[in-house]
Parts: sequence; C-alpha cells; structure tokens
Amino acid sequence: MANNITLSLHVKTFNDKVKLMNQTGKQSLTLSAQEARNLHSDIFDLLTQFAKLSNQVNSDGNQAINVQMDGGTW
Repeated sequence: MANNITLSLHVKTFNDKVKLMNQTGKQSLTLSAQEARNLHSDIFDLLTQFAKLSNQVNSDGNQAINVQMDGGTW
C-alpha cells in the first residue's frame, strides 16, 4: 500500500516566497492573513495525514509505511 503525499499549492507558494526572500537578501517575509490561513490549513492537513499513517502502523503492526521528509529545496 503506497500513499503519496504531494505538497499543496499554498505550501509550494510559501516555499517560492522563501526562496525569493533568500535570493534577494531580504530579512523578513510577510504573508497576508489569507495566505497565512491557507498555509496553516495545509500544514494541519499534512500533520493529520501523518498521524493517520502512524496510527495504521501502530494498529496493524504488519504494514511498513515509509515517510520521507527531506524539505525539498528549503
């Protein structure tokens, strides 16, 4: 059983903003209230998915689920 988690548009957008901030040498990053809400929602959804996967492993015992988080280019 393979579960692929893809990053949402809002997480990708945030990543792009951080890259741009780093490339331009800026010292801060500002998000609008809506951008912050969207990012918060997507991060919470990812954490929920990880918790569900963890519970499956703990309750089944037989399934091996591999979750890799390398941060991409962050």
